[in-house]
Amino acid sequence: MPSTYDTVRYASLEGRAVLITGGASGIGAEMVRAFAAQGAKVSFIDIDAVEGTKLAAETGAAFSLCDITDIAALRVAIAEIEQACGGIATLVNNAGKDDRHAMSDVEPDSWRRALSLNLDHQFFATQAVSSRMAEKGAGSIIMLGSISWMRGRPGMVGYTTAKAAINGMTKTLARELGPSGIRVNCIVPGAVVTERQLKLWTSPEQNQQFIELQALKFRLDASHVARMALFLGSDESGGCTGANFVVDAGLTQN
Repeated sequence: MPSTYDTVRYASLEGRAVLITGGASGIGAEMVRAFAAQGAKVSFIDIDAVEGTKLAAETGAAFSLCDITDIAALRVAIAEIEQACGGIATLVNNAGKDDRHAMSDVEPDSWRRALSLNLDHQFFATQAVSSRMAEKGAGSIIMLGSISWMRGRPGMVGYTTAKAAINGMTKTLARELGPSGIRVNCIVPGAVVTERQLKLWTSPEQNQQFIELQALKFRLDASHVARMALFLGSDESGGCTGANFVVDAGLTQN
């Protein structure tokens, strides 16, 4: 396992059943590595069979091929994972896609797809795991937001709308599920360098722009987000629910 996650051990994560959606690449893949390095029993869902299979072989995590926009299929996949693991203790609703689009180009189908990719599955996955979590009187659900909506970033209105909605959903579900011992929190990443970002949008000029805007003068990578997920998935965050945990190197201070 990567030495990145050797500096802190969360004893409560040892053997804990963790499910991560969108776990085959980017931030999700790093979360799979991080939880596996802590000794958790990790399962992950993704539509990418090639990368998912590779990561499963690398980490020992269990990979399930599933399109998270197909809610019926998502429910089946989660039920099968719960059956195999005896329930899920920590759910990380990571899956998402920050496609760029001009407002004038958005049509009903593309709008609906943006919400499906970034919002809908976070609710339905939470709904799917909540019953067995409630039976056990404990559970941690981690949503994934984005500072893009806080900054009003143009050219991605479907994405920012979905991520803004996650903020409200987190708070409502924290209230609804809290009496059953289930915690619901949201990680809000900033400008995180991933392979997708490097391939599509990142340039030396953009790197410098982000560093100038941030309070901390380095680029974030997926491990910064994964470390926060470990904390929220463990018992060390037992008093935290309904909160946004911003990991943005101080970008939203500007």
